[in-house]
Amino acid sequence: MTDLLDIRGLGKTFPVRRGAFGRAKSHVRAVDSVDLTIRAGETLGLVGESGCGKTTLGRCIVGSIRPTAGEIRYQTSDGGVVDLAALSTRALRPYQRQIRLVFQDPFSSLNPRMTLRQIVGDPLRANHLASGSELDDRVADMLTKVGLSPKYARRYPHAFSGGERQRVNIARALILQPRLVVADEPVSALDVSVRGQILNLLRDLQDEFNLTYLFISHDLSVVESICDRVAVMYFGNIVEVASTSELYARPRHPYTEALLSAVPRPDPRLRDQGRRIRLPDDLPDPTNPPVGCSFHTRCGYVQPSVCAVPGGEPPLRPIGAAGHSAACHFAETLDLASVSTPPRQRLSTP
Repeated sequence: MTDLLDIRGLGKTFPVRRGAFGRAKSHVRAVDSVDLTIRAGETLGLVGESGCGKTTLGRCIVGSIRPTAGEIRYQTSDGGVVDLAALSTRALRPYQRQIRLVFQDPFSSLNPRMTLRQIVGDPLRANHLASGSELDDRVADMLTKVGLSPKYARRYPHAFSGGERQRVNIARALILQPRLVVADEPVSALDVSVRGQILNLLRDLQDEFNLTYLFISHDLSVVESICDRVAVMYFGNIVEVASTSELYARPRHPYTEALLSAVPRPDPRLRDQGRRIRLPDDLPDPTNPPVGCSFHTRCGYVQPSVCAVPGGEPPLRPIGAAGHSAACHFAETLDLASVSTPPRQRLSTP
């Protein structure tokens, strides 16, 4: 499987403006030196707490936010490689047709004054790819593919449910026939009864159009059902990457263990076993990140002499099974709990 996107050292900082003149007194590192690979045809899950930088990373990939450092190497359809982060806004536009975004909120992401024909067909019109009857035909065809009747093309978003609106969102993203789709929490705002339908639709469309997905979510039970690999993000960094089965069976980072402890257990015999790992609420200051490992202020396995040393942030390195990487000093020695096993007693020494 070839690499469609290869991210190296990607960073994004935002200024924190204070004072009467709005001068930047400090900066927030939303994404900090991220290395990540997305393979052609796969669904890569990106998980983590709210505020960890998932959405910012996704927006950098689609080009709606420009990164402040690093490279986004994209393999073009003719086999070449281009660094999207180095392109000007005008030079980036052709590639933005191939990398599209599905928004999280199906309500605020649709203009209430536009019909479905205008919403779905706007990317075609803006890129001068279709107009008139051809645009109508392509919009009708795409509405059909996402499970909506072409007769709805003249209706407005208020006439549809949340699940139907998200189908419109998906249709708008796919109308340009992209290669990579960044789905930012695409089912989190939907009822549980509708989530399965949208996930099945995404799978069917992936097979039909040979799509690659970056699936951003905080719900690890959803990620397990749809993703081939999972990348775990914390405080702007990728702290673990593995295949879905490997990550859920054998996590190698304490933060991943804490996330997995919150996954609902469908087997009633396992629901009362173990305990939920509740991390301290005192999150680090993003304008003044902790020295060493960024997770050491909340980690139950912390060894201050190793984890809190200036310049001692653990790199993301291969651990165990092929394709499994983790950024923890003690990844080889910690015996962490998986979804199927209860959390074990915290270790006092690695």
